[in-house]
Amino acid sequence: MNDSTVALPWLVIRKDDNGNRYRVGRYATEDEAQSEARKMADSLGDHGHEQLYWVEHVGQTTP
Repeated sequence: MNDSTVALPWLVIRKDDNGNRYRVGRYATEDEAQSEARKMADSLGDHGHEQLYWVEHVGQTTP
């Protein structure tokens, strides 16, 4: 684990319509990451995109 992983341990992940996953941001706190994920989803939702956004902690595994 490096310094940036410790300083920014919360990730915002996006899954597109084709099932591809992308890390779109790293944040210091879970609240900050959740807030940004909502902003991203709202912004793209206004343009007709249906992307899925969620927050993960570094090292967390998702099914």
